[in-house]
Amino acid sequence: MRIMIGADTYPPDVNGAARFAERLATGLAERGHEVHVVAPSPEGPAGSREVEGVTVHRLRSHRYPLQDSFRVCLPWQARPGTAAVLGEVAPDVVHVQAHFSVGRGVAVAAAEAGLPLVATNHFMPENLLDHSFLPSVLHGPASRFAWRDLRKVFGRADAVTAPTPRAVELLARSTGLTGSAISCGIDADRYAGGTEDATPTILFVGRLDQEKRVDELIRAVATLPPGLRLEIVGDGSKRAEWTALVDRLGIADRVVFHGFVDEAELVAAYRRCAVFCMPGVAELQSLVTLEAMAAGKPVVAADAMALPHLVRPGRNGWLYPPGDIDALAASLGALLRDRGTRARMGATSREIVAGHALPATLDAFEAVYTRVLAPADTRLTAAA
Repeated sequence: MRIMIGADTYPPDVNGAARFAERLATGLAERGHEVHVVAPSPEGPAGSREVEGVTVHRLRSHRYPLQDSFRVCLPWQARPGTAAVLGEVAPDVVHVQAHFSVGRGVAVAAAEAGLPLVATNHFMPENLLDHSFLPSVLHGPASRFAWRDLRKVFGRADAVTAPTPRAVELLARSTGLTGSAISCGIDADRYAGGTEDATPTILFVGRLDQEKRVDELIRAVATLPPGLRLEIVGDGSKRAEWTALVDRLGIADRVVFHGFVDEAELVAAYRRCAVFCMPGVAELQSLVTLEAMAAGKPVVAADAMALPHLVRPGRNGWLYPPGDIDALAASLGALLRDRGTRARMGATSREIVAGHALPATLDAFEAVYTRVLAPADTRLTAAA
């Protein structure tokens, strides 16, 4: 098939939606499909080039004023830009990853061209509102507006998906759209191997933004006995504030902020940690949690959104009530004191990850594409 993917975020952007879009695109290309991706330019000017067998079409972009590392396409530039790429590529099927300017432009162009359209939701309002100028009192109305806006775009799709059953439920409750759950998938073998460092290490990977609640993790670490290390991989708007928090709590000697790292460094961080922690409350799946589990690590996570689909209390880790720093510290401390339990839970993490294998994800999306193409194929056969 000739497949066109519309993504409002794509590597070198560092976030779960971007990483998923890249894995999907390259995985489909490796299976022999002709894959085109439309995404914002990471530098500004438009252009196209082939990356790992995928043709990536970059649209003119602008820096988002509240997030230095994020770029956006202006709607009045994205709409004709996406339509031009779609007309040039003439795909068999179109798959959008968001309802923002690029996803919206691709969806509208596909609908106007009568092309089969698939939409996958990675959006939660919490991930957007913390980067807006809106006061907190307006977050509720803004969230409802955002979901209505998503429905306008995704309502054009022939098939809608989300990464987990909980994400599908949220989408249905918020928009009335019916979807199916397809995991983002993971190449588990990439993360396997390695041994823990001699110093027991807690690892967090992700954006350093408010909804990730890394400040709660830092405060929990401050209550634990010395002799451990907290490694924080990622960057974001809260890094300076949370670095200052570490200094105020007097634990700068046990906390390392790595910032963004390359893939090899990330894999090494997963392999050497003793415990992975995800305190975020707006996770529709959490690819980084899947990656840590693939490395055979127990997980301590907030009991929120989709994380309970990955963390089975007492089997591969522990869940704690979001905001309960004492409960978070107790779960971390218990695991750090017990290497045997960590090994047992880590092995279970690997077993759970097997159900999220990337080949199964690619199979599932190929099946969706085939299904949405079927009516057109049937009409063509009948006409012949």
